Amino acid sequence: MDFKQELEKRRNEIENILSVYAPEEEGYQKTILQAMNYSLMAGGKRIRPMLMLETYRMFGGSHETVVHPFMAALEMIHTYSLIHDDLPALDNDEYRRGRKTSHMVFGEAMAILAGDALLNYAYELGTGAFDLAESSAEFRSIARALQILGRKPGIHGMIGGQVVDVEMEGKPLDKQLLDYIHEMKTSALIECSMMIGAVLAEGDNADIEAIETIARNVGLSFQIQDDILDVTGSLEVLGKQTHSDEKNNKTTYVTLFGIEGAQAEAEKLSKQAMQMLEDMAKEREIDNPFLMELIGQLVHREK
Repeated sequence: MDFKQELEKRRNEIENILSVYAPEEEGYQKTILQAMNYSLMAGGKRIRPMLMLETYRMFGGSHETVVHPFMAALEMIHTYSLIHDDLPALDNDEYRRGRKTSHMVFGEAMAILAGDALLNYAYELGTGAFDLAESSAEFRSIARALQILGRKPGIHGMIGGQVVDVEMEGKPLDKQLLDYIHEMKTSALIECSMMIGAVLAEGDNADIEAIETIARNVGLSFQIQDDILDVTGSLEVLGKQTHSDEKNNKTTYVTLFGIEGAQAEAEKLSKQAMQMLEDMAKEREIDNPFLMELIGQLVHREK
């Protein structure tokens, strides 16, 4: 398998799906629709929808169309969180994905509204998946997927982590609290993506619990690598400003353990996730080599 070729193929597939579900830029509210699409269609790794689709495939899902609105919905939720993160009240960043951030282009008020609109539109798409259900079992799976989509980005997930992150800015953190922030702020959406993939493929409860744990380790590893890249990367490669953690006086794995220590922890978590996934695949007699490789590559990415 040529991983880079397969990765690009899947990324293009996701871009096409997003273009189908992106709102039409028309009507009196055209400006907000333009602002939504400006950030949504700005590229990026598309890791979360990719993990959702590949988990669905691993569990033998056979009706991929029903996953598409959830893939778009989760990417919209992720995008809204980035728009709001970049605002002057939070990280005050000027660049995201190699271009000016939403508030720099459309103004703060419209950026706030664009984030709100993407969040609301995501759930509009998710509930629309009921129209695609081909059986009562699939209908129930969609309902369960919506529960996950509602919980993981919320006060017990991404938003909860963001709250603690903001409240603790500039204050010393220990590893336990830092892990909590990372698990909620970053891992929660990755858990959401992989769990929804398993749920829509009608995985059982034990499978979904295992996937949640695997995804938590993937998310932690992913965030630690982000911490590292914020120190070692560049605007040209990352497409966003570097040293923002230092600028905002944030505790990260790098500040706690140094670059080498952070890299070792990211490697450990990534290997744990891959081993758990491999064990599950053998036990269930299922497989997805691309998903395994993707998880392994995330910790070695340069952007």
